[in-house]
Amino acid sequence: MLGLLALLVAAAVAPARPAIVAKPIPFGAERRAETAQYAARHYGLHTWRLEHPHVIVEHYTASDSLSSAWSTFAHDVADAELHELPGTCAHFVVDRDGTIYQLVPLSTICRHTVGLNWTAIGIEHVGTSDSSVLHDAKQLAASLRLTLWLMHRFGISLPNVIGHNESVTSRYHRERYAPWRCQTHGDWVHADMQAYRARLAALARSEHVALSRVGGPVASHC
Repeated sequence: MLGLLALLVAAAVAPARPAIVAKPIPFGAERRAETAQYAARHYGLHTWRLEHPHVIVEHYTASDSLSSAWSTFAHDVADAELHELPGTCAHFVVDRDGTIYQLVPLSTICRHTVGLNWTAIGIEHVGTSDSSVLHDAKQLAASLRLTLWLMHRFGISLPNVIGHNESVTSRYHRERYAPWRCQTHGDWVHADMQAYRARLAALARSEHVALSRVGGPVASHC
């Protein structure tokens, strides 16, 4: 009985909201309309709103500064890789000193991961490799706390915290445009995300936050 009570108490513990600095990028009516058109083309959804997200995708910026990443996301121009509007963006950027910046409201679809933007929160980390983030104590600690808070807020399970490179094996991956169905990126490969998820689980245990482990990856057809 006491063991069950302890489990119930643990399940009720909510992680603290980390300090988040607002640094919004321009996201006016034109960009929202472009986002809704993008969602219709790629997901069959006629909306720019992000509702009930199921996935958190970890990225790195491939740049050395917050200002560079912010400027890239702020300019609503067709991206250099896939040549489509709206411009790319992420909901959060975690700087190397551990400061968390929010660029876009969590109620808004951001274009950061092909196949998952309709249901994913995007977190960027200033840096040029997975390893640079995993070995930066301040940045990693801030990233883990942000991710854990978002998981609890939206009921996202541990297996649905993924790296961009794992996108095509997500059970939520969908892409109506055939040439893009296997498009992904090299950031946050599976081995590094396994290490990240292990650290995330350890943080949750240390703070008595219950984590769901429902809904792992599925086979990719790529």
